[in-house]
Amino acid sequence: MNYASIRKCDIANGEGVRVSLFVSGCTHCCKGCFNEEAQAFNYGSPFTEETEKEILEALTPSHISGLTLLGGEPMEPSNQARLAPFLRRFREKFGASKTLWIYTGCTLEQLKDVSSRWHTDVTDDILSLTDVIVDGPFVEELKDISLQFRGSSNQRIIRLKGGE
Repeated sequence: MNYASIRKCDIANGEGVRVSLFVSGCTHCCKGCFNEEAQAFNYGSPFTEETEKEILEALTPSHISGLTLLGGEPMEPSNQARLAPFLRRFREKFGASKTLWIYTGCTLEQLKDVSSRWHTDVTDDILSLTDVIVDGPFVEELKDISLQFRGSSNQRIIRLKGGE
């Protein structure tokens, strides 16, 4: 898996100050995508053990609220396979003291549907580690800059932990 960028002080992609990992690779190819270059799976840099260490270190300060995954598409099946062990290490290190937000062009229903191409052997594990999922494809015709933490009105902010 490759990643496009890491933001170590992000306030736009989830509650509080966050570390955001923009993964590469997306087959949704939404019209008007804000990060179109990250749709290519080979864009950016390889996600290595050193990258993981860098992110975990950036998450350590008490003012950092958590980790956000976006892209690209974190829930692409090949990305899920690489992210699942990293997210387990994230939870082992921080427990519930840091939150995990995932932005995906899939709906939560697609991810939970075992017959969907988006559901893999690690999807349920990833979802169990996730606090908030922002789901649904970006729809340019429904773009609304007044929405907090999402780009179009069809997208949902779903709290998987701590209530809906």
